[in-house]
Amino acid sequence: LKLEMPTVNLDREVTVLATVPVVVQSLKSCAVTWQKLISRVLEEQLKKVPQGNGPLAEIDLWREKNAALSALTEQIKLPEVQKVLEILQEAAPEFTGGLQIILSDLKKHHMEAQDSAKCLSTLERHLKNLSTGPGIDVISNTIPSLLNALRLVWVMSRCYNKDERMVPLLERISWEISTRVRRVVDLQTLFKQDTAAAKKRITEAKTTLEQWKKCYFTTCIQVEESGSKRYWKFDVKRLFEKMDYMVLICQDLYDVFQVTEELYNIFIPELTTVTENPKAIDELRREVNVIISPMEDLTFDPFSMETARDWAFLMEEFREDVTVEIVKQIFVQNLKDPPRYKSHPPVAGAISWSRSLSQRIQHTMTRFQEEEELLASERGKEVEQIYLKVVKKMEEYEAQKYHQWRERTEQMLPLLLKDTLLTVTSAAEEPVTTKKSACFTLNFSPEISEIIIETKYMEQLGLPVPEMARYVALQEDKYLRYTSKLKAMLDRYHKLMEMMDEAETKLLDHYVQELWRILKSGHKRLTWKSVGIGEFILQCTQTIGKLELLVHQIHNISEDISSKLQSIESTNLFKFPHSKNGDKYPGAKEFFDYIKCEQAKEVEQLVRKYSAIPQFLIELERRVANTNSGKSPKLASYYAYWENRIYQVLTQLIVKNLQAFNSTVLANVPLLQIEAVLSVSEITLQPNASEIEKMTVQSIQDCVEVTKHFVRWMHGTCLECPPQRVKADEVVTFSFYSDVSQSPLVIEQALLITQNVHKLLASLTEGLSQWKRYDLLWRSDKGAVLDRLAAEKPACVFFDEQLQFYMKVAQEVTQQPLIKDEQFIRLQLAPLASAVQENAKSWMMSLGKLLNELVREELFSLQDEIQVGVFSL
Repeated sequence: LKLEMPTVNLDREVTVLATVPVVVQSLKSCAVTWQKLISRVLEEQLKKVPQGNGPLAEIDLWREKNAALSALTEQIKLPEVQKVLEILQEAAPEFTGGLQIILSDLKKHHMEAQDSAKCLSTLERHLKNLSTGPGIDVISNTIPSLLNALRLVWVMSRCYNKDERMVPLLERISWEISTRVRRVVDLQTLFKQDTAAAKKRITEAKTTLEQWKKCYFTTCIQVEESGSKRYWKFDVKRLFEKMDYMVLICQDLYDVFQVTEELYNIFIPELTTVTENPKAIDELRREVNVIISPMEDLTFDPFSMETARDWAFLMEEFREDVTVEIVKQIFVQNLKDPPRYKSHPPVAGAISWSRSLSQRIQHTMTRFQEEEELLASERGKEVEQIYLKVVKKMEEYEAQKYHQWRERTEQMLPLLLKDTLLTVTSAAEEPVTTKKSACFTLNFSPEISEIIIETKYMEQLGLPVPEMARYVALQEDKYLRYTSKLKAMLDRYHKLMEMMDEAETKLLDHYVQELWRILKSGHKRLTWKSVGIGEFILQCTQTIGKLELLVHQIHNISEDISSKLQSIESTNLFKFPHSKNGDKYPGAKEFFDYIKCEQAKEVEQLVRKYSAIPQFLIELERRVANTNSGKSPKLASYYAYWENRIYQVLTQLIVKNLQAFNSTVLANVPLLQIEAVLSVSEITLQPNASEIEKMTVQSIQDCVEVTKHFVRWMHGTCLECPPQRVKADEVVTFSFYSDVSQSPLVIEQALLITQNVHKLLASLTEGLSQWKRYDLLWRSDKGAVLDRLAAEKPACVFFDEQLQFYMKVAQEVTQQPLIKDEQFIRLQLAPLASAVQENAKSWMMSLGKLLNELVREELFSLQDEIQVGVFSL
């Protein structure tokens, strides 16, 4: 598009050229040509529309307009053109009026095209993502940023800030999104895909459509909050009606695939596990395929609102098919074990379940029958036949269940009501005292409770029930009350029997027999039709309560006696003296005397505790037998029980103390000391091993004889047996000593202690053998040796050697350990060392004296010889 330029010379001034008629005429002709060209171009551009339904077509349109109008606008701005316009304005102002209007329109439309192209170009990247993005997720990610960009265009643009421009653009964007969704949700492709993948694609498509609308309204709020006076008050129906319809179609498609998946994933695996007939599974697969086949071969666009009625018809048919099929499969699969509410009984629950399925399918078929076109189709007739067969089977199933229940109820209920209240697991003729394992149980059959519940639900279902069943059902509260009280009573009874040990059961034999007599009527005479059930429960409860009180009293007294016995059993009969000054220990006699003295003190306490036991038993006698003699025949076995317990406690008292004493003997902690001495030329212990062993045995005997202070009771009583005179001068007191002393455990421990003490003393004696190397000091006959030396008169060197030897012995002894600790004995070696040293010194003194005498004798002899020699000179 190029403006035609004038051929005349325009080099002179405007005012001069405006006065030249030839020039003005030529320029007028040229201006008319320009006006026609610009008018034609403007008309063409204004008539142009976007070439396509998408938003990118609108951008292309404005770019084309901008290009065309920019070419003309740039030419108008040329100096030559401007000079022509000035000359014509100077020469003929009335002529240029029309041209100026055209030029003004050109400028206005050019600015509009330029502004629109510039603003819409900011949307191009987002719109291309909508149009050609690789996946539906790209569209979802693009929508928020696209709407934000549209909001900026609305605010900044001089053209797209009006409804008439923005609404068509939003429509085109909606169309683009809808088109992409249609391509994603292509039915022929979807039904060839995996069900999970198809559901995912449908969900993504539906989410994208919903997101466009949601983000649109979010942007509307942002526009209002931005302070702009121009709000987005667009026609929502115009923008989103078609998209909302597409959302509904997507949801329908999702439901189709969901139901299909459930049919495959729920029914087929269940059939696989409950049937070995593969034909049933294949038949179900075929029926599922038949249900969904119309969806795969559609002859119309499901997303078009023009075909909404066709789609609704198809979905209704699908729902009817699915409902009938699902109900049929549920019914067939669960016939043997129908699902029911927790509160429903088996038979009424099964009938209720069957009726709920029947009502569900009937409701569906009612709506199905209202659509004549659906019912008239081949598939509709087929579905109706399936429905009629299923309903017939349900009715037959309900009738069979009901008649079976009624016949069994009429037969079993009279028999169940004849059951006794209680049953007992042991022989009923044997007393409880000899059959403590006897266990009473409630004999209320669960079938009665079930019949009651079945009866109530059968009446709710409108089914007639047997008269006896209705009567029993009306008495439900009474039976519940009876069974609850009987259970509580039996729980108390069994708990009470478990609380009593064998001795207590024998002690309370009379009371237990009385309770047994009352309970016997519950499993011998009374039935669930009897009228005395309440009185029976009351009598049992009162009797059990009295026995419970008595048992608790017995337990309290038993605990007091057990406390005394525990105190006796835990008594320490071997208390040892403490060392003096930390390192000096008592001698053996002092040690064992101390133990005996302390035992005497403990015995007084023990006897005092033992003497208190009969008083407890007399108190128990008063409560059980209403006497306080201490020799009630009713308590004879109970006295014997506690006397045996006392024997066991005393045995444990002695055994534990002997065990503790044995542990003390073996521990490496010295408690007493003895000495190693030289006695009559022998190295020995003082006191010697035999004496220490006797002391140990006596200490053990003293410990066992503690039981002599525990006097036995007279037979059948808890009274101490008085001393018995067997001879004129001999009185015997019967105590536990004779029994305890013969206990294998006591004998074993006593023997073990004596053996360990013997080994210890043998070890200490063996340790003294090293001192025997000095035995020449006291075994040699010192007088004889000295006489021999006096006669032999050995040289001084001999005496020097002997003196050195004895001096070395005396020094060596002082360097030996003078204390030896082994187990519970400390051996003092100082007396022995002192004796050895004294013997060595004695030898030194004797040899020194002999040497002195021999030297003096030799000296005197020498002196005599000297004197003889002098005189002879």
